Amino acid sequence: MTLSYLELKNFRLHKHTQLEFSKELNYIVGGNGQGKTTLLEAIYFLCTTKSLVSSVDSEAVNFNSQFFEIEGKFVDRVENKIKVIYDTAKNKKFIFLDNKQIHRYTSLIGKFPVVTLVQPDHQITMGPPSARRKFIDSVISQASETYLKLLVEYNKILKHRSAILNRIKETGRNDFDLDTWNQRLISVGTNIINHRKNFIKEFEVYVVEAYKKIMKEAEIPSIEYYYLDSVNGEIENRFSKLLEQKREIEIIRAANLVGPHRDDYKFGINGFDLRKYGSQGQHKTFQIAIKFAQFFYLKDKLGKAPIFLMDDVFGELDSNRASKIGGYLREIGQAFITVTDLSNIEMLNIKETDRTIKITGGVAAYA
Repeated sequence: MTLSYLELKNFRLHKHTQLEFSKELNYIVGGNGQGKTTLLEAIYFLCTTKSLVSSVDSEAVNFNSQFFEIEGKFVDRVENKIKVIYDTAKNKKFIFLDNKQIHRYTSLIGKFPVVTLVQPDHQITMGPPSARRKFIDSVISQASETYLKLLVEYNKILKHRSAILNRIKETGRNDFDLDTWNQRLISVGTNIINHRKNFIKEFEVYVVEAYKKIMKEAEIPSIEYYYLDSVNGEIENRFSKLLEQKREIEIIRAANLVGPHRDDYKFGINGFDLRKYGSQGQHKTFQIAIKFAQFFYLKDKLGKAPIFLMDDVFGELDSNRASKIGGYLREIGQAFITVTDLSNIEMLNIKETDRTIKITGGVAAYA
């Protein structure tokens, strides 16, 4: 799958930008604050209906404007046109696929798969468990509509269960239907855990292969999944026992303390915990490797290549790693890469079939 065309209206600095892209590498060059990352954000919007950099859609509207509009054309076996419009007066977002309005945004997840390699990705290996869960969930959700539905259902259960715990805490009466919601939590939560376990077994193979492309045989990566306090045994029974053990503390805190929303993943290098003992270079290499692994995993599962977005990555790498990663990009096909200076990508051997776009103050021009 490739993105052939992108049009922005009133989107951040871009008053009106129209671009056609190469089917191979597209370099977006510009200084900080000029609007180059905005192009990646717009592409991400088309793929996910969400912003890459902000949780508030209104922040992306150009100053003194009442709306923003993003339109793109994706080409796979057929051509699809998708449009995202945000109206500040209505504080509402409208999504159109081939000129038909889409009301369930989740129906688009996985249709236009996307992989991002951006600055905040350091949180995946160095940050809290929530960052790792978010990454893993995003990969599985793009590959499995069933898993996405499980996550949506699970979050609804957590919300209802939290309200019940809060009522019990406030009234002192244990007469609400907590046990019924516990059974739903166990049922859906167990399904989520099993999906994650199966995914990690598959995905680790992709990570090892991607890491080998960058570091040869010098380092071997690994991923371990920790769930329900990392105990062995039948999942549903352990789930039930933990809920019983923590029932009182859950009521006191009016919080959901048991379940896959508290799971974690341990990334390793040569058997050592990356988060505890990894160097800065090892962290960055692992972050890049899991994104390449995500790309090839989704490509195999969905039967089409995701859109690959890279934001200011090469400026942080030494020339050796940058050169290897640049070569690896050729195996991907189409990618969108932002850089602040063309000198940062001299080692990447730009081809005539690639495209370079310069961004200055929200104005784009082919270089």
